[in-house]
Amino acid sequence: MTLVFLILCAQIVMGALDNFWHHEIAARLPQRASARYELVLHAAREGIYGLLLLGLAWFQWLGAWALVPALLMVTEVAITCADFVEEDRTRRLPPLEAVLHTLLAVNYGVLLGVLGLQFGGWALQPAMLVPVSHGAWSVFFTLAGLAVLAWAVRNALAVRRFSRRPQPALPVVPPSGPAVLVTGATGFVGSALVAQLAAEGQRVIVYSRDLLQARRLFPGQWVVDQFDDIPAETRIRAVVHLAGAQVLGAPWTQQRRRTLLQSRADLMHELLALMCRLHERPQVLVSASAVGFYGVPADAGPLDEQAPPQPGRFQSDLCAAIEHEARRAEALGLRVVRLRLGLVLGPGGGAYPAFAAAARWGLGSVLGTGRQPVPWIHIDDAVGLIRFALQRSDLRGAVNAVAPEAPTQQAFARTMAGTLGRRVHLQVPDWVLRLGLGEMSELLRCGQHAVPAAALAAGYRYRQPDLARAMQALAQA
Repeated sequence: MTLVFLILCAQIVMGALDNFWHHEIAARLPQRASARYELVLHAAREGIYGLLLLGLAWFQWLGAWALVPALLMVTEVAITCADFVEEDRTRRLPPLEAVLHTLLAVNYGVLLGVLGLQFGGWALQPAMLVPVSHGAWSVFFTLAGLAVLAWAVRNALAVRRFSRRPQPALPVVPPSGPAVLVTGATGFVGSALVAQLAAEGQRVIVYSRDLLQARRLFPGQWVVDQFDDIPAETRIRAVVHLAGAQVLGAPWTQQRRRTLLQSRADLMHELLALMCRLHERPQVLVSASAVGFYGVPADAGPLDEQAPPQPGRFQSDLCAAIEHEARRAEALGLRVVRLRLGLVLGPGGGAYPAFAAAARWGLGSVLGTGRQPVPWIHIDDAVGLIRFALQRSDLRGAVNAVAPEAPTQQAFARTMAGTLGRRVHLQVPDWVLRLGLGEMSELLRCGQHAVPAAALAAGYRYRQPDLARAMQALAQA
């Protein structure tokens, strides 16, 4: 069985990397209602893996019993084939995910061959289920099996949550007349914005590098993956630029820093080129930045839109560069609004599901000192401020897209846990975060007490200004 266990170990490691990095962080499948069917397949496959790992760790399946693990493995093949078809239909896989899937399939084929011989030998013996122990292997596969089963349950609960939540019907709108062009439309904020605009019958042009996913999310809308597909005579009244690689994720290596900047700046250059060749230029550009613009302030005092950046801090330099590129549109006669977003909270996406899951499992934590401010905003107000910026011709420049009050991280964690019937017992020291995340840990250890001075002065009325009420509503969603 040693060879079987080694092959299983390779399958576990590759599968865990694929699930965590591609499904959880990159594609964010458990937060996307459009991924319901793929999540069903993943939950079923993970359940099979969990049962196999536990069964092989502690039992020999002799005689007719050998059919049980054999049928489970054959069923897994059928599920994986269906998963490949669904992935090809709904999203474009990044290169690493495609390579991992190939390696997983090859490794599983080897596992089938080796276990097939083992099952054949077991099947020739009298039928019985014989308890065995493989020492450390049994312990390892028990832990791995329980973890995989827990993951299957989590995916099943996500499917159930999406099934219970009514999905807005998107009308089929022909791509003609004045439109709103939205980049980053498949993201959390972008998808909510497009859904609102389309539900009202407004014309939307969706830009996405993943045409399959975007067309699945927005049936009937005009979806493009390159701006050259938009004719010069197209009437675009406004542009909302939300696209960009995820900041909190992979370590901030030099290559990653270039990717984060180029994913935003290069697309902004393409947008400017589109605006220049349109016969009728848009009236307004709303471009997403972040409160990271202010860097790591020396004190926790309030920061309005006039507060300066902090050169030398990557998060500040990144936001300043993004805003600099966006301001180039002013030379074309556009009104430019630079939206500095805080932590966006909402059901089914953004930061809330991961934080809430940790709190439910008793893993809600105070990070560092816990005294750092957490500038947050509910998804309703994030979308509301974008639409407010589109409509108000007198609003321009930087706008802090945050709630009126920024709690400390400790208060934030305790409020979230309290709405879920839990308490916060853990504290993660500063040095642990710095050691594990490097400079990226500033996103968790430090904060900016950003205040929405521009939005309030312009008369924007918040839908969710209070953290406790917003958290309570999210907990019940």
